[in-house]
Amino acid sequence: KVELVESGGGSVQAGGSLKLSCGVSGYPYDTSCMAWFRQGPGKEREWVATIDIKGDYEDGATTIADSVKGRFTFSRGNNEKTRYLQMRSLTPEDTATYYCAATRFGCSIRQVDFLYWGQGTQVTVSS
Repeated sequence: KVELVESGGGSVQAGGSLKLSCGVSGYPYDTSCMAWFRQGPGKEREWVATIDIKGDYEDGATTIADSVKGRFTFSRGNNEKTRYLQMRSLTPEDTATYYCAATRFGCSIRQVDFLYWGQGTQVTVSS
């Protein structure tokens, strides 16, 4: 069974930075893509970023939503079980619960294509 656990959320002022992490346990070797989604207050959940998983030692391309491009980066940690979402120049519009997701199919921006989800971590940005 694959389990995802997010951490790193918190409260920051506008212009600040946060680094979210997503840890994977029970990692299936056919997991091919990981993603971040977010859901702001009163909003629908939206896709933020994806990373193509190539193997135990490297990842492929990342794709970032236009709304956060240039401010957010999605990267691999020191091992295949951790990925990070570095968020910079945060604005109040970034306030949301951020979810990590994974799938054994190819990368997608659709929630329905992701089989595994974390419990979410809250990010609050004040003006």
